[in-house]
Amino acid sequence: MNFIDELKWRGMLHDAMPGTEDLLSKEKVTGYIGFDPTADSLGVGNMVQIMTLLHFQRAGHKPIALVGGATGMVGDPSGKSLERNLIDEETLNRNLNCQRKQLEKFLDFNCGENSAEIVNNYDWFKGLGFLEFIRDVGKHITVNYMLAKDSVKNRLENGMSFMEFSYQLIQGYDFFYLWQNRGVKLQMGGSDQWGNIVTGTELIRRKANGEAFALTTPLIKKADGTKFGKSESGNVWLDRNKTSPYSFYQFWLNASDEDVKTYIRIFSLKDQATIEALEAEHIQSPHLRLMQKELAKEITIRVHSEADYQKAVEITEVFFNGGADDLQKLSAGDLGDVFNGLGKNAFTVSLSKLKDGIGILDLLAAETSVFASKGEARKMISANGTSLNKEKFSDPAQIINTANLLAEKYILFQKGKKNFFLLKAE
Repeated sequence: MNFIDELKWRGMLHDAMPGTEDLLSKEKVTGYIGFDPTADSLGVGNMVQIMTLLHFQRAGHKPIALVGGATGMVGDPSGKSLERNLIDEETLNRNLNCQRKQLEKFLDFNCGENSAEIVNNYDWFKGLGFLEFIRDVGKHITVNYMLAKDSVKNRLENGMSFMEFSYQLIQGYDFFYLWQNRGVKLQMGGSDQWGNIVTGTELIRRKANGEAFALTTPLIKKADGTKFGKSESGNVWLDRNKTSPYSFYQFWLNASDEDVKTYIRIFSLKDQATIEALEAEHIQSPHLRLMQKELAKEITIRVHSEADYQKAVEITEVFFNGGADDLQKLSAGDLGDVFNGLGKNAFTVSLSKLKDGIGILDLLAAETSVFASKGEARKMISANGTSLNKEKFSDPAQIINTANLLAEKYILFQKGKKNFFLLKAE
């Protein structure tokens, strides 16, 4: 497997320094990517870089994931308009341990010479004094060189601290240290990291007359222009306690037909022929969402488990396609997962009002905004266009109480065939 060719057909190559492809074709290379440790979980937004390391390893090279224990205390200005909040060492260490467990689901840490490794740049920065750093590192990179970087220029108008201005020197030293001590010749990252990565190659050249290389992947955006990695409910995490396996599965299942063409190349390990065959089949029957289902299955199993995937499919099938009896089988936890993933179609309602009983029109047009008005609600209910807990009803005078609760906590309301609303009693 040729790493560069693999990235190209998958749409994962944005830029590479001259000589990078030649280097990778001639020898086994040790390369690394840095990860932000300021959260105790990686998100799907990190998965482009995780998959880059995975493909790098599958091509016969040695991947290193650098988790920035030191740089996490400083903050990277690239692509950001505000300075990052700083976190303490104890929090950083907890975050590092959590992220390591997630990376282990993608990378092979026990395959001999090509085994993946995780390093923490705090290990070499903790003993490095400020005067030593500016003497041995700062003197090799000019201020003019640093100011020319887009990540700096874009922030100068509103101001940036010296701490963040110096970030590219710190990241550059990471590359130098790994080049000198671990034989790392390649740093990879998102296209917004190009300036920081090249600073590292420049430091290696100026400080040690050495040679190193850079490669970047494109930043992923949805076809509608919104940020990849977020659902209506917020960030999509790899940690089941932050994003349930069901919600994780739904994130991929709900990808648009346009987006899934990009996603399946980047996030699946299926080969080119298999993906192209899937695309052809998908075009014939787009309503079956074959590509979305295949992608959601593969990633959910990798990040969580086969059992979690099967449970997510079961909940999905019951909630969206099952009948009233099937719905009664879902637990409060199952329904809670659905509730957390429905975004603007999830509402909380007063349990005390339900105990007293509340008219359906008040519930759907006053207590919640399922309908814009009682008149609209009355019209659709009377036309038999609504369902309550999967059962059709047409009486706009109906009273809803705790007897209507699913798992003693939820009410499912549906208008038409595809609009589902889940109400949670609190």
